[in-house]
Amino acid sequence: MAGGRRAAGLALGWGCCLLLCCAAASKLEVSTPAVVEVEIGDTARIECNFYIPGNGSYSYIDWFYVDRKETATPQTNSRVRLCHVTHSEVLKDSTEYKERLSVGEDKALSISKVTVQDDRTFVCQVGAGSSGVGESHTELHVYKVPETPVIEPNTGGISVHNSDNSQIAKCESKNSFPPANITWHKNGEQLDLQENQMRYSRTRESSGLHSVSSILFDTVTREDRDSHYHCTVHYWLRGQRHALESQKVQITVFYPAEHLKLQVVPSSALVKEGDNVKLVCESDGNPPPVFSFYKRGLDDKWKELSSLAETDSGVLTLHGVNKSSSGLYRCESLDLDDMTQLEKEVELVVNYIEDVHVEMEPSSPLREGGSVTLSCDAHSPVALDYQWTDEKGRKMGVGNQLFLSNLTFETPNNLSCKVVAPSVPGLEQSKQVSLAVEGKPRIVAISSPLYVRQDEVVNLTCKAIAFPRPSVHWSVNGTAHEYVDNQHIASNLTVRVSRDLLKAGAMCRFSNKMGVSEKHIQLLVESVRKDQKTAAESQGVIIVAIIVAILVVAVLGAVIYFLHKKGKIPCGRAGKQDITRPEARKDKIVVEVKSDKLPEEAGLLQGANGEKRPAADQSEKYIDLRN
Repeated sequence: MAGGRRAAGLALGWGCCLLLCCAAASKLEVSTPAVVEVEIGDTARIECNFYIPGNGSYSYIDWFYVDRKETATPQTNSRVRLCHVTHSEVLKDSTEYKERLSVGEDKALSISKVTVQDDRTFVCQVGAGSSGVGESHTELHVYKVPETPVIEPNTGGISVHNSDNSQIAKCESKNSFPPANITWHKNGEQLDLQENQMRYSRTRESSGLHSVSSILFDTVTREDRDSHYHCTVHYWLRGQRHALESQKVQITVFYPAEHLKLQVVPSSALVKEGDNVKLVCESDGNPPPVFSFYKRGLDDKWKELSSLAETDSGVLTLHGVNKSSSGLYRCESLDLDDMTQLEKEVELVVNYIEDVHVEMEPSSPLREGGSVTLSCDAHSPVALDYQWTDEKGRKMGVGNQLFLSNLTFETPNNLSCKVVAPSVPGLEQSKQVSLAVEGKPRIVAISSPLYVRQDEVVNLTCKAIAFPRPSVHWSVNGTAHEYVDNQHIASNLTVRVSRDLLKAGAMCRFSNKMGVSEKHIQLLVESVRKDQKTAAESQGVIIVAIIVAILVVAVLGAVIYFLHKKGKIPCGRAGKQDITRPEARKDKIVVEVKSDKLPEEAGLLQGANGEKRPAADQSEKYIDLRN
């Protein structure tokens, strides 16, 4: 019994399902996309698909739009027909879309150059005669990607003492549709803002697009001097959220100084007399406080130096410092916002070299051949090195003592002791000392022998070196001129050559308190020099003639030897002719070279061992050329 009831129930259920399926299959169905998104300026395309029972055909297709301000219910007064489509034609109604719409072969509606006003509902209605009328709705969403947001920070600066929220920055993004949203970020983290921390506004442009802006308000701390702020614009597209970020900006934060720093530039350890020194005072407050400078005097009182400082820069410049510039300096800062005062001190040490002096032992006089010890000393707060140089800069020695022995007139007259501080580059002083080596005159040059002609006017020259300066005397009368160069003295005597002068010559004499030196100048007649010159020239001619003769004989011998080897000159006992030669000796070829020079001239030629050969040996030369 129970089984029969279960079977009857199953049969009834299957029968109901079959009736519902048949009813659905017999109804006209129309479908369009629920939502179509398109960017402003592009073309929107809405497809319309439909099913007519029994493979029937549609009678017409009508496209409508519905304003968003009105409800999307199928009331005729809320719809505006766009076009009427039949199998044979497409009839466009007189609407704002007439020039921008088209219907494709698949009955899809296309709207070109979409604007913000096209953001509304569109309806596809299909009439199929006895199958009835069906329709479907599509929401056309029009969008415009917003421009990248522009952020403007507060340029006036914000004090940490301001307890109220201050404007941090303003963010703006233009020309979006629909309106975009703005969020704020600090150091990369999104801010969770209260209502009083952000002011949002939206503006509808004449184009129908929207511009949005937001102002961020907040309090600041000292650490916010390094904070970075930016804003982000968010918008929806095809069901997904997108974002555009602005640039990151910083704001000016005003805060009092907590620390003060005072330093010497360059480093105090390297400051030397004559330098320009800067005392730089720096604080970690913003804006920088007012700085004042002081120096402690010998009476332990502080003297204000602010009049020497650069205005509001925290820099005090000391020009051409010296020993008295050393001491303790102080910098004070005053914050005008909360009247906080800080101070810092620094010690300035000016390195110097003073009291450079040189002592000489013995002090004077210095004698030629003697010796001297020079001692150099100076005072400085740093270690010193000593160097000795002459007037030409040549190094003579190192150390604070210099020992010179075997003094001569050539010993440099002026020596310099240079005192250097190795730990302070550029710090040095010099002291010069003069050496005067005394000695009797030493004649270093004379014009002897001097070749002259009788009655000729000539210059006789003597040059000596001496200290003290010597006097000059000549043994003959004439006009004398003296020339002095350092310790050298030269005397030129202009005289006429007489017979007595030729015979006796002249004597120059130099004398000072240390002694006397003299030299004799010999005068020779000019003809003697010419005779000696002629003899020398004759000797040269003889030597050249002999060399030329030897070369000629050598060349002649080489030619004869060459012809003999080539068979051009017959030789032998039978059937051969001899070259005509002297009867006495036919087995030699003799070349005779005679000299017509006088025996005394020929005597100038020397043998291989450097000795002179007899004149008879040089009157003739014989060279024997053999085959």
